[in-house]
Amino acid sequence: MFTKAIVRKPAHTFANGITEAKLGKPDYKLALKQHDAYCEALEKCGLKLTVLDANPDFPDSCFVEDTAVVTKDFGVIARPGNKKRLGEEIEIKKVLEPLLPLYSINDLGTLDGGDVMQADNIFFIGLSNRTNLTGSRQLKETLEKYNYTVYVIPICNILHFKTGVNYLGENNLLVQEGICTMNELSAFNRILIDQNESYAANCLRVNDYVLVPKGFPKTKANVEKLGYKIIELELSEFQKMDGGLSCLSLRF
Repeated sequence: MFTKAIVRKPAHTFANGITEAKLGKPDYKLALKQHDAYCEALEKCGLKLTVLDANPDFPDSCFVEDTAVVTKDFGVIARPGNKKRLGEEIEIKKVLEPLLPLYSINDLGTLDGGDVMQADNIFFIGLSNRTNLTGSRQLKETLEKYNYTVYVIPICNILHFKTGVNYLGENNLLVQEGICTMNELSAFNRILIDQNESYAANCLRVNDYVLVPKGFPKTKANVEKLGYKIIELELSEFQKMDGGLSCLSLRF
C-alpha cells in the first residue's frame, strides 16, 4: 500500500520541455487543470501529497518520477539521462532525505526512474537512451542489498520502460504491442495494448484503483475485465510532452 506521493506543479515554461510526440504545443492552463485532477485522484486513492512548487528552470520537472526510485524502505536518487534535466534531482533529494534512507546514482551512470518498474519483489530496469548500463548496475547493486530480484533489459521503440510496460498487481502486466520481445516477462498475465492505444500502456495502480488515461476504450475495458476499480484522467497536455500517469508522481 502506498501512503505518500511527491508531485510538482507544471511550470509556465512547460512547453519548452523535451518531446518527440509531435502532437502540438501544450496548453499551460489546461495542463494545470489536468495536474490538479491527477492530484485529486491520488488523494482519493489514499495518498498524502507533498506538492512542490513549479520550477521554470526545468520545463520537464513536473515529471518527478524520473528523479528517483522509491520504496517504502529506501530511495535511490537518479541521474537523469538527458543533460537538460540534470539538476531536477537535487530538490527531490532534499524532500526525501527526512523520509527515507537514500542512495544515489553517480559518476558515469545515468538513470531515469521511468525506466524502473517494480512488480512485487522483482525490479525491471530498462536500458534506454536515458538509462545506461553503469546506472543500471548501480541501482541493481542497491536493490539486491534489500533482497529484490533484478532484471536489466534492453528496450527499443519506446522512451522509457514504463512507456510500454506497467504492472497492475496480481500478476497482471500491461504490455504495449510492438516493443521488443522480453522473455523475462513471460511469467506474467500479459494484457497487450493495441498500437492505436499505445499511450494507455502507462496505466498506474495506486492501492485500490487503477488510473487510466481517458480516451482509450479498449484498454479501459481490458483493465475493468480484470476486476479493478478505475479512475479515468484526461492527460492530453502531458501526452504532448511524452509524459504519462506514472511520470507525474513518486509514490511510496
